[in-house]
Amino acid sequence: MSVDSNNNKPRLAVIDYGMGNLRSVVRAWEHVGANAYLVTQPEQLEGADAVIFPGQGAIVDAMRLLKETGFDDAIRAWIAADKPFFGICLGLQALFEYSEEGDCAGLGVFKGQVRRFRIDPSLKVPHMGWNAVTFDREDPLTAGLQSGEDQFYFVHSYYIDPEDKGLALFESDYGGRFVSGIRSGNCYATQFHPEKSQAKGLLLYSNFLKSL
Repeated sequence: MSVDSNNNKPRLAVIDYGMGNLRSVVRAWEHVGANAYLVTQPEQLEGADAVIFPGQGAIVDAMRLLKETGFDDAIRAWIAADKPFFGICLGLQALFEYSEEGDCAGLGVFKGQVRRFRIDPSLKVPHMGWNAVTFDREDPLTAGLQSGEDQFYFVHSYYIDPEDKGLALFESDYGGRFVSGIRSGNCYATQFHPEKSQAKGLLLYSNFLKSL
């Protein structure tokens, strides 16, 4: 992967491990001023200012592909070094130890499990569409956002249950409260899709860039 060395924009390596079309993620980051580019090998993370880990589909397939490409160890090492990181949807869930989806082990960066929604049958699973997020701590990521009012776009049947409740940056409600975003040092990850969340999602991405 060659990147223009004269480009002073933050360099964001978007992990492409073989699942899904990631162009919308790249375009969203470019829109807010990043030099975002896809990487298909762990070696291509070198020189990046931040790593973006988008995810979609089944975690069993994702974990298999991460192991095959070597991105599993690369992600663990990047976060352990407290380098800037942003995970999206499955890119949040995969950071934990275990998922009920497919009885699958995750990356184990954080202690906790990924659980399936077990809620009132009148509420459809997957949880799909717009929902509010709440937050009660000041953070660079939340600048300009209104807790409990601003809406973000979700598509998921499973949610994270962190062992360390202090990881929670965002919470949402769908048949009960669940953690919809985390922060640990320079590691951020959200259950919702900022790239599909219009102006507020772009603001969140812009805030992340400003924190680099």
